[in-house]
Amino acid sequence: MKKSNIIMLIAAILPLGLFVFPLWKITLEAPQYPTPLGMYIHINDFSDANPHDIKNINLMNHYVGMKYIPEAIPEFKIFPIGIIITSIIGLIIAFKGNYKWFLFWFILMVVLSSAGLYDFYLWEHDYGHNLDPKAIMKFTNPDGSVMGFQPPLFGTKDILNFTAHSYPRLGAYFLGTGIFSSLLAYFIGKKKKTAINIS
Repeated sequence: MKKSNIIMLIAAILPLGLFVFPLWKITLEAPQYPTPLGMYIHINDFSDANPHDIKNINLMNHYVGMKYIPEAIPEFKIFPIGIIITSIIGLIIAFKGNYKWFLFWFILMVVLSSAGLYDFYLWEHDYGHNLDPKAIMKFTNPDGSVMGFQPPLFGTKDILNFTAHSYPRLGAYFLGTGIFSSLLAYFIGKKKKTAINIS
């Protein structure tokens, strides 16, 4: 088996790490919480960073009119299927395809991952801005508009007396490494092909 195909094989397997490790983590720090609240986002569900964190986040968010963090959303059914299908496609390409197909898989994964991030952003935006008008507490911006509580997609953001952190976790690194490994496989395969043609 060619070196490029072996790398492509590894690239196709790595995204399956999402079924073992969390994809993302959101943490909320505030003076009233000595231990920050946090939740992990997996490919198929949410989980507490510490016991009862999601319950406490939901109770806190209820006062400002934010929706409860659901136990299941449609994406939790779609994303696992998408990863399994793309990994199977990657494995088929690794065994049967040439280096040009490695580039196809790379582009496919970048497009799908970008779509997933955008979907995550839309969920966060709805979660932080679509507030219940009957909420117990209401906050406004200096211009008089209703204040939103959207956590950052990536990075750190101050929200009232909270500091929200949003960063990828190990599952995301498995996915990213797999995607860029396929690009590496493409260049190695292309280099090998060019060397053969020259000789």
